[in-house]
Amino acid sequence: MAQIPRQILQKYWGFSSFWPMQEEIILSVLTGRDTLALLPTGGGKSVCYQVPGIMMPGLTLVISPLIALMADQVNALKKKGIFAAAIFSGMTATEMSVAIDNALFGNLKFLYLSPERLETDLIRVNLPRMKVNILAVDEAHCISQWGYDFRPPYLKIAEVRRLAPSATILALTATATLDVAEDIQNKLLFRKKHVIKSSFIRKNLSYSVLYEEDKLKRIKAIPGKIKGSGIIYVRSRKKTREIAGILNKSGISSELYHAGLSTADRMKKQASWMSGAKRVMIATNAFGMGIDKPDVRFVIHYDPPDCLESYFQEAGRAGRDGKKSWAVLLFGPEDQENLTRQVQDAFPELKTIRQIYDALGNYLQIAAGSGRDAIFTFHLVDFARQYGFQPLIVFNTLKILERDGYIMLHDYTESESKIMIRASREDIYKYQVEAPAHEPFIKTLLRSYPGLFSDFQKISESDLARRLGMSVADVRNILLRLSGMELLEYIPKRTDPSLVFITERIDARDISLTPGNYRLRKESALERLRSMILYATSQVNCRSQMLLSYFGETDSKRCGICDICLKRNRIELSDLDFEYISGQILPRLARSPMTLEQITEILPGIHEDKIIKAVQWLMDNDRLKYRDKKLFVNQLFP
Repeated sequence: MAQIPRQILQKYWGFSSFWPMQEEIILSVLTGRDTLALLPTGGGKSVCYQVPGIMMPGLTLVISPLIALMADQVNALKKKGIFAAAIFSGMTATEMSVAIDNALFGNLKFLYLSPERLETDLIRVNLPRMKVNILAVDEAHCISQWGYDFRPPYLKIAEVRRLAPSATILALTATATLDVAEDIQNKLLFRKKHVIKSSFIRKNLSYSVLYEEDKLKRIKAIPGKIKGSGIIYVRSRKKTREIAGILNKSGISSELYHAGLSTADRMKKQASWMSGAKRVMIATNAFGMGIDKPDVRFVIHYDPPDCLESYFQEAGRAGRDGKKSWAVLLFGPEDQENLTRQVQDAFPELKTIRQIYDALGNYLQIAAGSGRDAIFTFHLVDFARQYGFQPLIVFNTLKILERDGYIMLHDYTESESKIMIRASREDIYKYQVEAPAHEPFIKTLLRSYPGLFSDFQKISESDLARRLGMSVADVRNILLRLSGMELLEYIPKRTDPSLVFITERIDARDISLTPGNYRLRKESALERLRSMILYATSQVNCRSQMLLSYFGETDSKRCGICDICLKRNRIELSDLDFEYISGQILPRLARSPMTLEQITEILPGIHEDKIIKAVQWLMDNDRLKYRDKKLFVNQLFP
């Protein structure tokens, strides 16, 4: 059996061998075992369900919250000659119906769904009629309320097992603690628990935390010391512009990226960085998902993220080619306070959430009990100004409502225009005879975009206008006319931000963010923040060991290349001696200050030189302080 997956890999991807763990996961799925696969960022998770999905008869259903990534994967599969489709909020009813029909009666091999679609009648009625052999759950940590990106609609995935009882479940994630991994398997009703885990260790990646008051000075210096391309993550769109401008003026070619850019701009900027035309990408966390650039030499976090899951995933985009790379976190005097405030702001009071939801319905003029699956142009700042809300509070409220499956917010959804022929071939021929003026138009359309009778195809009005020798406006007018006659369906591209109501508008008092769930999620977010701050402020522990321990790998060795290890290496003291000495003296000094002589007395058998070296290192790194001839623990650090 092992030979066949490799043949599939060679045929469709052009590789002769799998990456670590991929083949083991694939064979597990092929034998029908429910499997949780923990693979690091860039570990090739999609291949783990695409290869067995091609091999097995029937359909692979893929659940993913990332619409852009779904679209990319569908396009990539189609280019390989593999039939795939996606259904997500923001599509027209016709688009969704066509995808369902292809899943039921066509040769569709992969159907991607956003989790909130699982609750729709369209899916619930038709899913039992589909031959679903694999249920792949991407970003599986979203199903756990202990995870950093919990999304309540994911809880509906377990119902798919009842609707498709013979399907094998493959859950995939790059970031899951031991508790989250256990919760994923419970929530997805695994028949028997089974985890395949790749070590999260990155031997070629040097982690560092630099304490900086002048971060701009530091980010101008790092690209001068480290050759190659890099990413600098910031928290706001304003900072992407500021820092990109500063670096470009300093002679460091840079590009900026955030979710507020149009699709065309984002693709252009991404391509410029991927090709090496621009060396550094300054970006918010909107950048990176699905990006596969192996030669990224450094990732700098100008602003720290609010959890280690996000940091590990973003930092892990450096050095995927196995060569020495650097992940640098800049931590300033105000960062801890700012992070705490940001997490608090991310959870507006339930009363505020209900007020904003009610105002949203009024703003969009949606009557109670209606609006389900409707798409509305939506400008957040205008809405906030009109109803007197703070834009940040509105944004955080909309994200909560989105994760709970009430709405879907699309920042700037510049999608390509699409058409599909709705009439039969005979009716199209009759129309060409009756309207000869449109015959060249229809013939050019059919020649340019094959497959129009079976599925929606992306089109370019400007390309059609060039081929036909007419204006873009004329092309659009003809398409709108043919659409009005129901000969075809024309979906013009959208360039404005939009909002989709996933459910019909309900009474705001019925918003079911129960106080218990809300409180637990906020407490969980604060706990993850504490772990992030502990990582950023620690001056003793190996950075790699701290990250690995957070994700359940507690037996790893010191990496030897992080900022902490490099300082430790210089004192010429073995790991065993240092760990023993620091482990003995720090708890005692936390209780009561001691002189150096007193410390040597409590460590009989340890040479005084070793004790002095360990104490000196702890002092140099602000873990210990010295006053009145006594040593004591610096309480500013954990």
